[in-house]
Amino acid sequence: MLPIISLSLYVSGTALIIAALVGVPVGAGLALRPVPGQRWIVLLIYTGMGLPPVVVGLAVYLFLSRSGPLGWLGWLFTPAAMIVAQVVIALPMVIGLTRSAVQSVDPALRLQVQALGATPAQIMWTVLIEARAGVAAAIIAAFGSIISEVGAVMLVGGNIAGSTRVLTTAIVLETRQGNFELALALGGVLLTLTFLSNFMLLRLSGREL
Repeated sequence: MLPIISLSLYVSGTALIIAALVGVPVGAGLALRPVPGQRWIVLLIYTGMGLPPVVVGLAVYLFLSRSGPLGWLGWLFTPAAMIVAQVVIALPMVIGLTRSAVQSVDPALRLQVQALGATPAQIMWTVLIEARAGVAAAIIAAFGSIISEVGAVMLVGGNIAGSTRVLTTAIVLETRQGNFELALALGGVLLTLTFLSNFMLLRLSGREL
């Protein structure tokens, strides 16, 4: 069970870090500095937030398959492919919810910091600190969506024992085999990990529980 738990944390944790490092600045940038075609960009982001994970898994599978444009990487049926799929799932959610959180900050704060001679990067950082509770909620929502996801990781990972089997795919397998006690135990571990991760993110954001 420990290899399954550690792989689950590795895959989802890596995907979350990548999605946060890319998504938080992009979401804040879209809120602070409108760009041409912003409405269409936002529409695409919101569409991405509602994409069925299995569709994401299919798209990543086609890209990473031997006949796909990224087939030369050899990532299909490896943890790397699972991370890619989870990043694609999490990224729109982080961008969209971060954008909403930054937009909810009082515009007067931005003007005040700008008047003090702050650079665009400093303005973004100040606003993100003010919106940290909403940004934490975005990251928590993204983590919950990827660590509990089954379809995409099963498609691109293959649920290979000792290689790409994570908690969610293991639960599906054990349930199909009639091992309900083990499936329930794995489900309890998944719920515990999700609770602890969300607790730590909330504490880091300074949000009261």
